[in-house]
Amino acid sequence: MKKYRIAIYIRLSKEDSKLKAETASESNSITMQRILLNQYAADHFEDYDLLEFCDDGYTGTNFERPGMQAMLEEIRSGMIDCVVVKDFSRFARDYIELGAYLEQIFPFLGVRFISINDNYDSSNYKGSIADIDVNFKNLLYDLYSKDLSKKVHSSLAIRKERGQYISGNSPFGYEKDPRDRHALLIAKDEAKIVKRIFSLTVEGHTTTEITRMFNEAHVKTPIEFKIEKGQTSRIPKAGRFLWNTSTICGILRNEIYIGNIVQKKYYRDTVGGKNHIKPREEWMITYNHHEPIIDKEVFDKVQEGRGKKVTPQYRSTHPLVGKLVCGCCKKNLAYRRGLNPYFTCGYRYANTMEQCIIKVNAMFMEQYVLFMMQNKLSADGELKRLHMERTKGLKQEIKELKEKRQALEARIEKLKQQNFEAYQNYALGKADGFWPEKSVQKSLEKELKSLNENLETMEENCNHMKADMEKPGAGSPFAELTKEMIGRYIEKIEVYDEHHIEIYFREQ
Repeated sequence: MKKYRIAIYIRLSKEDSKLKAETASESNSITMQRILLNQYAADHFEDYDLLEFCDDGYTGTNFERPGMQAMLEEIRSGMIDCVVVKDFSRFARDYIELGAYLEQIFPFLGVRFISINDNYDSSNYKGSIADIDVNFKNLLYDLYSKDLSKKVHSSLAIRKERGQYISGNSPFGYEKDPRDRHALLIAKDEAKIVKRIFSLTVEGHTTTEITRMFNEAHVKTPIEFKIEKGQTSRIPKAGRFLWNTSTICGILRNEIYIGNIVQKKYYRDTVGGKNHIKPREEWMITYNHHEPIIDKEVFDKVQEGRGKKVTPQYRSTHPLVGKLVCGCCKKNLAYRRGLNPYFTCGYRYANTMEQCIIKVNAMFMEQYVLFMMQNKLSADGELKRLHMERTKGLKQEIKELKEKRQALEARIEKLKQQNFEAYQNYALGKADGFWPEKSVQKSLEKELKSLNENLETMEENCNHMKADMEKPGAGSPFAELTKEMIGRYIEKIEVYDEHHIEIYFREQ
């Protein structure tokens, strides 16, 4: 008999953390949730496998959380039979989204959902809608979340106005004052490195040169200092942590090192959207907040030589961008456009690894990946399914275009009839004038002509695809690589050189 597969989901948001600090409540802590959920599974199930998914520091108002996404991926793959949470608010605080999962998604996937503190078990509601008590609780959680978010943001705004340092993490070179968490003290070991970065820059060294010097001398990185302090736990991709130019640049332009705190520097145009930088005059700057590491004269001198050289920035247009990884340092390869576009490891100048990719032809990589993907999909019987899927999609588009054509023809016919009736009324003296809608009719007829041309092209493509499928050993339905195709089938591609390439396919 197959074991029951249970997923326990744990979440603690930043708001919960702040609330815990003010009320000394531990009920929502990660540890307490884990104990409660494990004990519940032990008490109510006999033969089971337990999977844990955790999000620490993520809001419950949306589902963009790594732990949540990992759990939902397992659920879609059919690897989970039951989800157990402490209460509804741990899973979601948007009552509409939560309702959709409780009443539609989980029942469709055959997944049982249990909320311990709400005394809710979906197995008790099979074939019926959850009672009003459950729905009312969901609404209350949603309203509570919005109210709590407003209070937290209001509290943070007041602290910013007072010039307090409110970030949970101290910047590199500083540490939190144990007597006042809004104050900063200099961390001597880290401050030495900050001073050295500014000193080397004043001497004329570039950020790339400084990065390489630090990596060759095995200077500890900011993340290694955090690990030593027990503030985080990370595993380096290539066996060790390395300095990079973006970290150096971030330090060189940060006013925190001359004793200032810069806040309200960014804004978001939409909830959950990207940060956009405000004009400097709109920033909130608290001067002389803490002891500086760098003299203002040195800081200003460094800024004079920065930000003047403008390098053209190109969008990541190649479909393989983000999938190609340097086999040596495990960093993503950068795409360089031009007459002969290529991929290269942008970290090869900064790190001390001599085997990093210098250049690999982009067209060669594209053709190689396409060929290997065709072989893989053909062996898995996926090509035939893809052909059928694309043909079905094309037929649906053709159907929709024909419906649109029918509607357009009806509109044109109706307009002609209206014009005819208007002319009759004018001819019989029932109207003072006759003004036919010729421009509207011409516009509709032009649209109809374009639609018919598109429809003809699509029907020809559909016939060609059908003919290709009937041929023995039908080829790939893709003539070239696309971003969607790569994202669907490929996890990553490690490149050592043009003769040694490892493609990691996703499990379908």
